Amino acid sequence: MLGECFIYLCAMPLKNDLILKAANGEKVPRTPVWLMRQAGRILPEYRAVREKLGSFKELVETPELAAEVTIQPVDILNVDAAIIFSDILVIPEAMGLRYQMIEKKGPYFPKIVGNAGDLSGINTIEGEELSYVYRAIEITKSELNGRVPLIGFAGAPWTIFAYMTEGSGSKTFSKARRFLYQQPDTAHKLLEMLTESIIRYLKLQIKAGADMVQIFDSWAGILTPHHYRQFSLKYLDRIASSISEVPLTIFAKGAWFALEDIGKLDCNTIGLDWNVDPKDATRILPGKTLQGNLDPCVLYADNEDIIRETNKMLDGFKGQAHIANLGHGVYPDTDPEKVRIFIETVKEYSISNQIAK
Repeated sequence: MLGECFIYLCAMPLKNDLILKAANGEKVPRTPVWLMRQAGRILPEYRAVREKLGSFKELVETPELAAEVTIQPVDILNVDAAIIFSDILVIPEAMGLRYQMIEKKGPYFPKIVGNAGDLSGINTIEGEELSYVYRAIEITKSELNGRVPLIGFAGAPWTIFAYMTEGSGSKTFSKARRFLYQQPDTAHKLLEMLTESIIRYLKLQIKAGADMVQIFDSWAGILTPHHYRQFSLKYLDRIASSISEVPLTIFAKGAWFALEDIGKLDCNTIGLDWNVDPKDATRILPGKTLQGNLDPCVLYADNEDIIRETNKMLDGFKGQAHIANLGHGVYPDTDPEKVRIFIETVKEYSISNQIAK
């Protein structure tokens, strides 16, 4: 799949490798910073590209344009990493369960997995079904020309399972959670298929040029601790044990109750949402690089408040390897100027106060 030119680009020395060094626990001159959902949402330049197309999915599936919006935050916001523009739900679609992205509502699956019989139409992916993602990575790597690392990603098995069994986003995901109680064997079978698919997908992203990868367990926090260990953590463990080529980040939103368990996984970095106190995280996870965790709503505040809260966050992680980020994705109505203030504050304060490890 990869030509020799792209293999060469993957090996090209990076001009800015702060995030990779931080992920590996190495000493860095300042704290690296990027934002989840930075590719799109808040940028007028992204909206201009998006308006050319008929749907969000069309943008995801058009490698040249996906690469363009991936690079925009590097050019405009001066972040320390790019993250490939894609969607976690490309996995179930590649497995045979198609979804739609409804404007202003989110994802919708016309058909869901409701019982064991529905698995007959679902297949573990070989990986090539998502060639448009790998092509977008190749193009992005070429156009970045070594400026910053490129992050690849996938949804966690449990989070994707939740959408496949619920059919859409939900406040409670009661259908998905009911499935775990009523059909645990079928749930595990689907989670096994998802896990194998995700491992293959991530490895092909890495082969295409991703410098590090992240797992998003966006709905971790809706499970009981027992169910999280049974239906999510064991599959995250398998993924983490299978990815050794590049640094791996696991972000389990809302899973504060499982931080100690997540810390035992073979991953480099643990993402934290804004409900976790940095000082608690450094106590529970002393050997890990931590990522996060400013409340995204801080970026609605006055400039002085943004600076103060950002500095406070950085102080909380002082002495431990840290990658600055929000505690979740940047919200779509956030002023890009507020984001710039956050990014520049991280850079300036971490240097002047010797925050970086």
